Amino acid sequence: MDKLLGAVLRTDLASFVRKVFATVSPGARYCHNWHIDAIVYQLMRVHTGQSRRLLISQPPRSLKSICVSIAYVAWVLGHDPTRRVIVVSYSADFGAELHRQFRMVINSAWYAALFPQVKWAKDTGLEIVTTLGGGRYATSVGGTLTGRGADLIILDDPLNASEAYSEAARKRVIDWYGGTLVSRLNDKATGSIIGVMQRLHEEDLAGHLSEQGGWDCLELPAIALDDEVIPLGHGLMHCRRAGDILHPERESRAALEAIRAEIGSLLFSAQYQQRPTPPGGAMIKRNWVRRYIERPRREDVLQIIQSWDTAMKGGPANDWSVCTTWAQTNGGRMFLVDVWRDRVDYPTLKARFANSTQSGVRKRSSSRRRAPRSV
Repeated sequence: MDKLLGAVLRTDLASFVRKVFATVSPGARYCHNWHIDAIVYQLMRVHTGQSRRLLISQPPRSLKSICVSIAYVAWVLGHDPTRRVIVVSYSADFGAELHRQFRMVINSAWYAALFPQVKWAKDTGLEIVTTLGGGRYATSVGGTLTGRGADLIILDDPLNASEAYSEAARKRVIDWYGGTLVSRLNDKATGSIIGVMQRLHEEDLAGHLSEQGGWDCLELPAIALDDEVIPLGHGLMHCRRAGDILHPERESRAALEAIRAEIGSLLFSAQYQQRPTPPGGAMIKRNWVRRYIERPRREDVLQIIQSWDTAMKGGPANDWSVCTTWAQTNGGRMFLVDVWRDRVDYPTLKARFANSTQSGVRKRSSSRRRAPRSV
């Protein structure tokens, strides 16, 4: 291996991640993005002891496992073969697959050349041990850990997405974490725990740990919810504006909106936006909304109300302008009788509004400068 390249891979974790990606995904194109640097920065804070508890929440397929459970662990063991690491996943199959990819890295010729001091004494489907007693052990939630200790514990998606709304499943993960896993740290004062996962429910493990406090948190929603400044290390910052896409080169706004339409707003809000909401809704409860077949009789309608939520541009990447028309009846009910939704420029929007005014429809406008962000 070239000496300069070797020096870079040994000292720069972001470059090491890129090399690992090429090893576990041969032929795939690596698209670097600022969020990889943000993850690496937080991992380095754990490595140097500045952080002992790190919680990363990010969307599916955004390289969280390759960065944390594979590359970071291989990099840590390369620098210190005495370190013991436990990696926990929601299932044995998922854990075994991550461990298989990890073994692809540490058994590669380039890794052996990069860290020649690392020698392996044991290599199985779930565990690999160095000649100096360190290593990586893969297990699942509820798995046996008797007699095992760790300097670093990683939780990689500890809850299966299909069990997100099972209170028993969520409680099992939380109880096992607090009752079994934390006690496996060899040194409670210096041992580190990293959680990397997609949010699935308000009361999942990430929500539980956040409420406890004491965790450094890195939230990476697919579509930015607020303006924020995210540290990238080496004095660099990434300024992310509300509405910015996490990694547009891999998943465009159109692709994300298609996913939202396919899986529904509740799942999208949790898994992609890292903001899970109750199944019944937050401010507006789902059971408040009912469907109807026949429109209310004209004589029962007290007034017609329109609510306008406006954007100002008509391009395909811009927000929608929306007008909902409601009929309020003397029974105290509100019937949604029409929805207009389009991406239009300001003159077209103004004309549409004027035409609606001339039609004699009574309005109650709630227009704003731009449409609210989707969550």
